[in-house]
Amino acid sequence: MRSAIIGLAGPALTPDETALLRAHPPAGVILFARNIETPPQLAALTAALRALLPEGAVLMLDQEGGRVARLRPPHWRAHPSAGAIGALPPERARRAAWLHGALIGAEAAACGFDVITAPVLDRAVPGASDVIGDRAFGADPDLVARLGRAMADGLLAAGIQPVMKHLPGHGRATRDSHLALPVVAGGDPEPDLRPFALNADLPWAMTAHILFPAWDAALPATLSPAVIGTVIRGRIGFQGVLVTDDLAMRALSGPPEDLARAALAAGADLALFCPGEWAANARLLAACPEIAPATAARLARARDRAAAARIPLDPDALAAERDRLLA
Repeated sequence: MRSAIIGLAGPALTPDETALLRAHPPAGVILFARNIETPPQLAALTAALRALLPEGAVLMLDQEGGRVARLRPPHWRAHPSAGAIGALPPERARRAAWLHGALIGAEAAACGFDVITAPVLDRAVPGASDVIGDRAFGADPDLVARLGRAMADGLLAAGIQPVMKHLPGHGRATRDSHLALPVVAGGDPEPDLRPFALNADLPWAMTAHILFPAWDAALPATLSPAVIGTVIRGRIGFQGVLVTDDLAMRALSGPPEDLARAALAAGADLALFCPGEWAANARLLAACPEIAPATAARLARARDRAAAARIPLDPDALAAERDRLLA
């Protein structure tokens, strides 16, 4: 498997995509709203992908709740934002966060996914860009850590591997990294790092496309050996699967294949490229090496952890309880 996760163009595999996945199988595929129409269509797509991808490849979904949701009504439940959960009294919030993860996880698992890019462990910081905003559980790092852990545990209970994001912290950024490169300079980084450090044992994490001059004056975190090695792997202590945020975001410049090489050389395990453009996917997969033995071991540990944590769930009962807590 190549050390990349890629997006697809539409709701069914094209002949070119099928040939590419056979020739250069990635470590996974991520699906978005453009790939999802109805439960039968999605079941057919995920079945086709499972038949093509090698054993151990993942099917990933960006499903946080609130603004970030790819499975939506009328076919799937609506889910609240993390901010709505974080506003509850502490014990209600913790239970609601677990239920939130379990419900999102149960729906995703039933559709064939095994990795969800949540929880968001960035803080909601007044005056910062609203790209995080209510995607965060709150401003207090201990609250964010506690509720992020509860959501991750709920996802694991559904057999889903959670991805905490965006290391080493997007909350203080005043620009949206989808549109431009944010620079976070000055201030105490410890409140941003703390939620990730307290959850450093989680199986997956995602990098932030942000420049932190105190750690690397030239390269954003995704491309920085100093940030990945010293801060993410060292100071935060994360040793699981490290995937980049989408390399197509405008915070980064240059051909995606060059960015993928740079991110992998900096210490990321997997390069994520989401647009679903066939030619760009082909160039990126050709540029990415086979997954490294260390990455293969991390992926195996993540799969094993989710399998061991999985328990029987009753989504209707869980949804009723969550609704009562949020009322």
